[in-house]
Amino acid sequence: MTSGTAAVNGTEIDGLGGVRRAPAAQVRAATDGQAALAVVGDCPVTEQELTAALSAVRAGRWGELTRWPGSYWVAVHDGRRHFVCGDLAGIRAVYYAPHETGTAWATAPGLLGRHLVPDLPHLVARLTVGEHHWPHRSPYEQVRMVPGGFGLLLAPGAPPQLVDIAGVEPTCELREGAERFGRALADAVQHRVRAADGMVGADLSGGLDSSAAVVLAAGVGTVHAVTYTDGYTSGEDMAFAARVAEHTKISHTVATGTEELLPFGFPAGQPTGAEPVLEAAMYAMDAAYLYPVRGLPLHLTGHGGDIVLDASSSCWVRLLQDGRRREAHRQVVAFARLRNTAPGPYWKALKQAADLGRSGCLERVAEALERGPVTPGTAVAGWSWCRLGAGASWLTADGRHQVAALLRQAARDRQPELADEFDQWAALRSVGASARGWSPYGQALGVTPVYPYLDNEVVRAAFAVPALARRGLVTYKPLLRAALPQLPDWLTSRRSKGSFTAQRIAGLARHRSLLGELIASSPLAAGGLIDLVAVRAALAQAARGQSATVIADLHQLIVTCWWLSGQTAGREVAAC
Repeated sequence: MTSGTAAVNGTEIDGLGGVRRAPAAQVRAATDGQAALAVVGDCPVTEQELTAALSAVRAGRWGELTRWPGSYWVAVHDGRRHFVCGDLAGIRAVYYAPHETGTAWATAPGLLGRHLVPDLPHLVARLTVGEHHWPHRSPYEQVRMVPGGFGLLLAPGAPPQLVDIAGVEPTCELREGAERFGRALADAVQHRVRAADGMVGADLSGGLDSSAAVVLAAGVGTVHAVTYTDGYTSGEDMAFAARVAEHTKISHTVATGTEELLPFGFPAGQPTGAEPVLEAAMYAMDAAYLYPVRGLPLHLTGHGGDIVLDASSSCWVRLLQDGRRREAHRQVVAFARLRNTAPGPYWKALKQAADLGRSGCLERVAEALERGPVTPGTAVAGWSWCRLGAGASWLTADGRHQVAALLRQAARDRQPELADEFDQWAALRSVGASARGWSPYGQALGVTPVYPYLDNEVVRAAFAVPALARRGLVTYKPLLRAALPQLPDWLTSRRSKGSFTAQRIAGLARHRSLLGELIASSPLAAGGLIDLVAVRAALAQAARGQSATVIADLHQLIVTCWWLSGQTAGREVAAC
């Protein structure tokens, strides 16, 4: 078997049977006889802790090797087997593929020593129904990915085995789990700030997640926070960011964007990355507001806070699955009344999700695709295992049949059948992919991002609290308020959340002609998977601000086409 963690021509790590590391990789390792263990990445594990963990290596207790703070890979060799895993969110990804001597694995697809061919049907399926139905697939043919929450076990003469390392231990209620979550989050932020021993950077959007991270960081170190604003930004976001900066007495720089920085410009020299990510469209904005903190030891973000602190209406589908219909109906009605909307459509969608189940829903969506063209419509209220977005109406007949085949395959795969569990892991892996995909952009901009909300122990502490308890009806993100009572009430009382929808509409209008050409020249169009007439009509409507509901799907399509243009041009795939 072959293996590599960061570079094919890197230095071998002692005792791990050919595992190599890049020159700049942070590695802590321990060996004893045939047992060897290495932790690669951002982790404060001590030599004594590593040595003690070798007993878990010998016994094959792989999940125990993922309970240190930070964000890292674990690589193990016990004399016969290899085991490797990243984090629960998938920021530290592991890819694997068949090799002439067994199975090769690596931390970036470009390090597998094979020619990479984009998997076009999978890419078009992702932008049609989302990426979470295929957590084991990468954007490349014949390259698989270890899903977040799993590790890869390789033994001689045996096929690759995925091992569950999630290790979430449920609590009964919010109050019981809040203290543990608060400790985990504070440690995730503060151990990094202390280790930096100097000024650190931080995002400060004015939202709860980044603001809480800044408050925690300012308690133990020196912080320089940065905020982006422009003519489309919510004034409320800016007001909260300024108030947090004043409250914590930190340095705070506000970058004011111009029309030239609007999304979808894709400036020359922008890295391509190993996979398409939505953040690729925002590169010019990122470059502008992050410039003042380039070169600092680390940069804190609130990325992932929405996933661990909140839950979707899938928690009410779970109530229905558990036979708690009356409680589910009461909560749905209360939720609708608070938002001055009719509960009927919401309730109908949730009941349908519970009745169909995951496999049934995927089969129904596959049938709809095979029947014929999908008409774009307004977003359906409520939660669904699989919803056809606007992108489905852009597929050709061949595209629809290929996506339907992939959905039927996914319906047979093993995934959680309880709605809240399925949804929280799908959302976690999605934000992990976003963070992973931004890595080459951070490198280009001189920024080292850290994601404390996505550390293993933070995720475990959050997911231990039932999704229903994290889904606040009156209080927004009740877990944060309960876990960190030291946060000011004016901050945790905020219920609103900003977005970049206005910037994206303006960017589509500004770059419409070039974006049309980009999509038309893409392999998705050349391969007969998307209908250019339908896409151009949607692009024109969105650019005029007439169809905000298609923005998310257009965004995904555009960054996918841009990414594919880099692959077909032969540009090097950047290692994450």
